[in-house]
Amino acid sequence: MFIDEKNRRQSHGRYSADELISFSKELLQHAGLAKDRASTVAETLLEGDLMGHTTHGLELLPRYLDELEADAMTKEGDPEIVSDKGSAITWDGRYLPGPWLISKAMELAFDRIHDHPTVTVAIQRSHHIAGLASYPKRATDKGLFMLLTCSDPSVQSVAPYRGLQPLYTPNPIAAGIPTGGDPIIIDLSTSCTANGQVIRQHQQGGRLPHKWLLDAKGNPSDDPAVLFAEPPGSILPLGGSDLGYKGYALGFLVEALTAALSGHGRADNPIKWGASVFLQLLDPQAFGGLEHFTREMEWLAEACRSNQTKQGDPPVRLPGDRALRLRAEQIQEGVSLYPTIIPALKPWAEKFGIPLPTSMSTA
Repeated sequence: MFIDEKNRRQSHGRYSADELISFSKELLQHAGLAKDRASTVAETLLEGDLMGHTTHGLELLPRYLDELEADAMTKEGDPEIVSDKGSAITWDGRYLPGPWLISKAMELAFDRIHDHPTVTVAIQRSHHIAGLASYPKRATDKGLFMLLTCSDPSVQSVAPYRGLQPLYTPNPIAAGIPTGGDPIIIDLSTSCTANGQVIRQHQQGGRLPHKWLLDAKGNPSDDPAVLFAEPPGSILPLGGSDLGYKGYALGFLVEALTAALSGHGRADNPIKWGASVFLQLLDPQAFGGLEHFTREMEWLAEACRSNQTKQGDPPVRLPGDRALRLRAEQIQEGVSLYPTIIPALKPWAEKFGIPLPTSMSTA
């Protein structure tokens, strides 16, 4: 996943973050979610747009509404406890809304981290959990180190290194690392690109920036159509044709942490859009101490930022720097949505009789 800065600038005006949350919450409530769940999903989706991850923000809302209308996303009830060992918990998410499940899991982990140096929650059969970058800051604000990763056992789009048949998903990995200042926020796919980017470019008749795909015969391609051909092509693991064995290994690791640990994965041959999830909080105070942890991270952060660059190049950034800058800017000045988002939500607004949000430039 990458921050779509170019298209963010091309969006049609800016919108109040509060108005977008209110609008999205109303849509979700009309589709059947209770107020608190609708609020959590709306806020999490908007967080993706605030941080510049425009394929994993409100662009997902029409698909979520489709899933709710089709009863493919469970509206009511709680996750079922598969196992609870105090510091290691496994839930059956019953395809409840993914952002709400992750938020509930984080609340549980925040409560238990006082008694355990680490708390791990594995979730099987969650619905889609939106963009992973939306979550870590909640942990780093509390001085906690967070790891989050997921896979979708029902989807195959990435082939193993040197393979031709799509087998698993881009399997993103996210982390939140506290420092004395802004946190380090990591969110990356273990493939060269995410499904959302390929789908967007395919729908718009565009091309990817690089040959991040393979067609069914194993030829590198930048044409998203190869993923939808018959037989389908695949997304290359992170590292591409040369070093993709590294991304393949990371993708394999994610499958173990998510599907294998949660007890539900590809061997079960699921057909519903969803996620297997691994979430872990670590309390630095219980290890070498929070003061020493942040001291080390601050030293490394400053050493990276002050590292010499090629003449004319911008200074070194840390993971999450641009996303956090965008977030602060857009909360203050309004949110620049990708141009296709509001048109895609217009039919739902008309169906439920909800006014579309008003661009701040025309308000």
